[in-house]
Amino acid sequence: MDEERALYIVRAGEAGAIERVLRDYSDKHRATFKFEPTDEDKRKKLCEGIFKVLIKDIPTTCQVSCLEVLRILSRDKKILVPVTTKENMQILLRLAKLNESDDSLEKVSEFPVIVESLKCLCNIVFNSQMAQQLSLELNLAAKLCNLLRKCKDRKFINDIKCFDLRLLFLLSLLHTDIRSQLRYELQGLPLLTQILESAFSIKWTDEYESAIDHNGPPLSPQETDCAIEALKALFNVTVDSWKVHKESDSHQFRVMAAVLRHCLLIVGPTEDKTEELHSNAVNLLSNVPVSCLDVLICPLTHEETAQEATTLDEVPSDKTAEKETVLKNNTMVYNGMNMEAIHVLLNFMEKRIDKGSSYREGLTPVLSLLTECSRAHRNIRKFLKDQVLPPLRDVTNRPEVGSTVRNKLVRLMTHVDLGVKQIAAEFLFVLCKERVDSLLKYTGYGNAAGLLAARGLLAGGRGDNWYSEDEDTDTEEYKNAKPNINLITGHLEEPMPNPIDEMTEEQKEYEAMKLVNMLDKLSREELLKPMGLKPDGTITPLEEALNQYSVIEETSSDTD
Repeated sequence: MDEERALYIVRAGEAGAIERVLRDYSDKHRATFKFEPTDEDKRKKLCEGIFKVLIKDIPTTCQVSCLEVLRILSRDKKILVPVTTKENMQILLRLAKLNESDDSLEKVSEFPVIVESLKCLCNIVFNSQMAQQLSLELNLAAKLCNLLRKCKDRKFINDIKCFDLRLLFLLSLLHTDIRSQLRYELQGLPLLTQILESAFSIKWTDEYESAIDHNGPPLSPQETDCAIEALKALFNVTVDSWKVHKESDSHQFRVMAAVLRHCLLIVGPTEDKTEELHSNAVNLLSNVPVSCLDVLICPLTHEETAQEATTLDEVPSDKTAEKETVLKNNTMVYNGMNMEAIHVLLNFMEKRIDKGSSYREGLTPVLSLLTECSRAHRNIRKFLKDQVLPPLRDVTNRPEVGSTVRNKLVRLMTHVDLGVKQIAAEFLFVLCKERVDSLLKYTGYGNAAGLLAARGLLAGGRGDNWYSEDEDTDTEEYKNAKPNINLITGHLEEPMPNPIDEMTEEQKEYEAMKLVNMLDKLSREELLKPMGLKPDGTITPLEEALNQYSVIEETSSDTD
């Protein structure tokens, strides 16, 4: 009934009547996302009628009402096939000021029309494959970049930027060709980075360092939304950027990493918006070549260095770990480097662990990022080792029992999701400089067995990467307890009575043969398969392992 009345007025009424009836329709269906199939034909005709009205010379308020209803109707995929034509797309492009002939955005009264047109384009491009193909034909990505350049430094048109960026994100998500066009032809990387700089109001103090006002106001909701959309678009543009080939690329990625560092150190209007902002920053940092991530940490200024010296003198000498990370302004410092951004990433990771769900989507990106940073940058690894794996003092509890970051990560090493447990184990392994003995000290052999088996390190040793040698950090408490620590569980256990001490020799022999027969039965029924270690450290069926060792011995004897 609503569609019939609106269609009748759209076809025969004047602008004022059209505006009123469409405004009523919009108010009634603003939250409608599922439509009645029986009225599908009426909605198609209403869309066609609205496009015919939009090509006329009508007031701005009437244009907005038309576009609002079109945005609502474009949520229905079924009606978009007949109305998604090149002519209709061009009408929306003209209203969104996406034609090259539109040089500026001076008329504030037109801004609602531009925003609603962009919203319509977002829905239509997302829901219609025909619209996606027409977007390529009409070179929509280039037009969107031109619109961004017109408004990148003008904060009062954040809504235009936000939906321009959202449409750019959708295009780059749906078409891999557009990603390449944005990256190289349209210079999307510096353009989108500048959009982020503008949203964060960044003031540079050095080439890759920005001024951070810890007492400043949070980002506004509009600035936060713009930044999130820009981060998502940048992720698509840089998704294949694993290696830096040119100096200009390296510089641009370092600038972007510095902007993302600034992003991690500011907050949004709400806690949820801050987490969403930081989550997208983490995803984008995962695309930055690891050699460019050194800008996440920076040397202290002379003032901060003097302040650190004053603060450290106030800390008791027996608390050396605290002395390395305390400053009066809450700045995290390690070896004279500002570690605020890394500390934010560590806290973000712990919050994602505490959520207890969606580990693969929410946790693995930040864990992977911290792992690669630790592998490539010594200061980051040492700081994270200090925070996650401090020197052991109390070894009475199992490594997976407790509320510290170490306990939480060790619990993840036996998670049911293979990807989650692999990246958690890899992170701890890298913090231990890929040394098996160091990893076992913090996790126990049982928790680390999966990683060691996959790496062929069940017999011990270390990984393939080289790390600097550090001094021994074992505490006196750990050294005293070490002889009595259970290597499997990784904690100190009370001595257990030996059950065979009070057995006679006949009883011992009977129990031994009973065990042999049970194992033989399980093996013959293939419920249990004896395994052994190959010379390269990987596990294999016992017979195959013994054969390989026999071949090695024969070869050695022949050589002798």
